[in-house]
Amino acid sequence: MARLEKLMELGRTFKAFLYDCDGTLADNMPAHKETYFRVAWGEGFKMDGSIVDELAGLPVMKVVEEMNRRYGTSFDPVVFNELKYRLFLDEYVDRTPPVEFVVEHLRRHSRTARIAVVSGSKRIAVERTLKVLDIAHLVDVVVAAEDTHLGKPYPHPFLKAAALLDVDPKECLVLEDGDAGIRAAKAAGMNWVRIDRLDQPGNYAGFIA
Repeated sequence: MARLEKLMELGRTFKAFLYDCDGTLADNMPAHKETYFRVAWGEGFKMDGSIVDELAGLPVMKVVEEMNRRYGTSFDPVVFNELKYRLFLDEYVDRTPPVEFVVEHLRRHSRTARIAVVSGSKRIAVERTLKVLDIAHLVDVVVAAEDTHLGKPYPHPFLKAAALLDVDPKECLVLEDGDAGIRAAKAAGMNWVRIDRLDQPGNYAGFIA
């Protein structure tokens, strides 16, 4: 409850709220990490899960490209991406739990502000996840991995969402759980909050004039 109250205090003056999906609205990062493991293991490679945490928010193909660079593997990013999402949609997405205080924040603001979900995941996975969380009907705009040429940490996904919502970037609050998303929000000129570090100083931005 304390975390929800803090979020509510931060969000009083914004016209739009832009939520990351995985790890922010949905408590599904362990599931995503396991699908990375299973696809990599299928090719005979036991990967280090820390890279998934480090690169949270990036599209899967970008994570795979970094895996190849860092570990000397030769995964086809397109094939890995398809295998991972097929596995996630078939075996994991329907059991997705919410991050309760963030989902409640979205519910409370859906009556008074514009709502977007901005994710580095594929649209099919994001939309299925929002339905499982029973908040799809509250979301005005979804910007997914395939919707911009450059994803997080570039500002393009957040700027596209603001444009679709017809809201000035300075009047948006981004809610994120990953470094890539925070860098993207800053580059877009938006206020932001790191929902997994609410109790730590310096993990939310002041109002941008």
